[in-house]
Amino acid sequence: MFRTTARYLAVASAALAVTFGAAYAAGDGMPADGAGMHGGQRGGMMHQLEALHAQLHLTPDQEQKWQSALATMKQNHEAMHASHEKMRQQFKAAEHQPILDLDALHAAHQQAEQQNAQLREQTATAWLAFYDSLNDQQKTTVSTELKRHFARMEARHEKMRERWEQHHDGAAASSPSMSQ
Repeated sequence: MFRTTARYLAVASAALAVTFGAAYAAGDGMPADGAGMHGGQRGGMMHQLEALHAQLHLTPDQEQKWQSALATMKQNHEAMHASHEKMRQQFKAAEHQPILDLDALHAAHQQAEQQNAQLREQTATAWLAFYDSLNDQQKTTVSTELKRHFARMEARHEKMRERWEQHHDGAAASSPSMSQ
């Protein structure tokens, strides 16, 4: 029982670390107003994470781990983006073939997924090393901010679900009946 609980906690911690790091990097290089992102969410997130970073009062060792995790994440994000672009080009080239080689396309997709999974794991490991270097007060600060972030994500998800249901119900009500 303890192993299962520990495993779930490890997975949850990794997810939090990846989310924390991804959210931080999402704002990198973006205008302060979040232009170009859905409703300015990216800029707001960047401001929140910069504030969190300042609140943590990191030691030099912790700051080094933060910067290392950030660099790892950025590098891996760029590699995943390049992999995605390569796959897109392969699919685009395949469009011109009279008969698709689905086995080759599937194999290329599987290979890209495996490489991306390794990159995500490297990123998670780097952020977990940073998180593990924090003291309890710093971990509480990070945990509180992540909980707020997840609550905002859940609220946005709920709004999207409600809008989808309204649109879907409205479309069904306005379509002519097929039972005539």
